[in-house]
Amino acid sequence: MLAQSQRLCDALHRCEDPAAALAHIDAARRALLGPGLLTVNVDATRPQDPPGELHLLRAWTSDPQAYPVGGRKRKLRTPWTEQLLVHGELFVGEGEAALAAAFDDVALITSLGLRSVINAPVLSGGRTRATFNVLGTRPQWQAHEIAAVRLLALVARPFILQLATALGTPEPDA
Repeated sequence: MLAQSQRLCDALHRCEDPAAALAHIDAARRALLGPGLLTVNVDATRPQDPPGELHLLRAWTSDPQAYPVGGRKRKLRTPWTEQLLVHGELFVGEGEAALAAAFDDVALITSLGLRSVINAPVLSGGRTRATFNVLGTRPQWQAHEIAAVRLLALVARPFILQLATALGTPEPDA
């Protein structure tokens, strides 16, 4: 883990392009956690959207074939959206039932061999501005793996916020 951390720090030290930075962070994720998927979704909800409706825009992906950049998701209020998007709390889902309860595209997720997820909120201005989403082939996450994802999300935060701004997503209320 130390060698991987050093490689990531060296790669990010001069990295100004957010997409390139996220590719380096994804390489670290794969080295630490093995096969899986990393996506970043930004909150694209607008004031004129219907109450109780949240919109996400995919800003980065490790698998553009299955999950292309620019993909949009309309989410209604669920326990998942409340926990992650409204309260800004980490979500850990393990097994197909947990994935099905949170995601409409569970068939695609499981067809890729993915069996668990960690969604880390990326906060700005006191609210969730984006989500850092790691899906894995394992049925359960170990505590050190969850900690690694949380740290990678924090390292990715400035790059994700840069992407969110570049995409023109709404700034948090002051």
